[in-house]
Amino acid sequence: MRAIESLAVRPATRFAQPVVIGHRGAPAYRPEHTAASYQLAIDLGAELIEPDVVVSRDGVLVVRHESELSLSTDVALHPDFADRRTTKEVDGTVCTGWFAEDFTLAELRTLRAVERMPELRPMNTAYDGHFGILTLSEVISLARSRSTDDRPIRVLAELKHADWMTEQGLPMAELVAAELCRLDATGTDGPVVVQSFDPGVLRDVRALLGEHGPQMVQLVDDNGVGDRMVSRVGLREISTYAQGIGPSRDRVLGTNGRRTSNLVAEAHRAALSVFCWTLRAENAFLPEHLRVGTAPHGLGDALADARRLLELGVDGLITDAPDYASKAVAELLAAV
Repeated sequence: MRAIESLAVRPATRFAQPVVIGHRGAPAYRPEHTAASYQLAIDLGAELIEPDVVVSRDGVLVVRHESELSLSTDVALHPDFADRRTTKEVDGTVCTGWFAEDFTLAELRTLRAVERMPELRPMNTAYDGHFGILTLSEVISLARSRSTDDRPIRVLAELKHADWMTEQGLPMAELVAAELCRLDATGTDGPVVVQSFDPGVLRDVRALLGEHGPQMVQLVDDNGVGDRMVSRVGLREISTYAQGIGPSRDRVLGTNGRRTSNLVAEAHRAALSVFCWTLRAENAFLPEHLRVGTAPHGLGDALADARRLLELGVDGLITDAPDYASKAVAELLAAV
């Protein structure tokens, strides 16, 4: 009943019904952040596709899970880039590898995407080396090419490591605002929604593009900072610059997948939509009662996971496997 009631009054992100968001495309089936992954996500029912955005040395917005490149590309196989391997502290975490901000776009174009979690998704390794690195502009163009009047496709762009990028002389907010203006993608109902764990970069983009700029989602981490964000005071504060929040499934459902909170209702009360991350079908990512068998890479009951979140009234499911979420949304709408 709660899910049916939630369809009657949708908060300010203006989606008429719960949406499916292809997390980096459809990485359960294709290597993440590739054209094939995004295209498949749309084919499987996603209304939004979600790229992570980092910045190249020459200030181009490119899509990668992190600025460190070794897990999702073949950079380590390029002897001409061996001297680029380095150790950095990014947002308080020490990391060794190759970083996007040390490469020009032309150099990044020479790299090929590989499966980031081959131990859990071995079938995806068949596509290693088939696809290159995309820019944010190319992902937006892909979404526009797949949009129709009946089914618009939008881009949910996550801005990564904004403070770190700015410290490297690559001001994330300014680059994003300029690129969205260049692409005529700054409208409230336009093709791009912007999200980040960093409220500062969202506020900066809002200041640069104005109150009628793109919709924004404040991502919420599973830590003390996130706890403060989802308090009543925190949610009211977020509503001054964003239209939605993005908590983890564990924050909504509890770590065992059974205990629930009133977060969705509190967010709706503050006129904020709730986009929940990240739904995955493999046992390794599911609570114990939804696992099937014992193999970490085995597929569990991802459909039940999506159904439970929709019952609680979430407005969007950010998922690696859009087919399961799409089926759950279809079931919900058929019951209304």
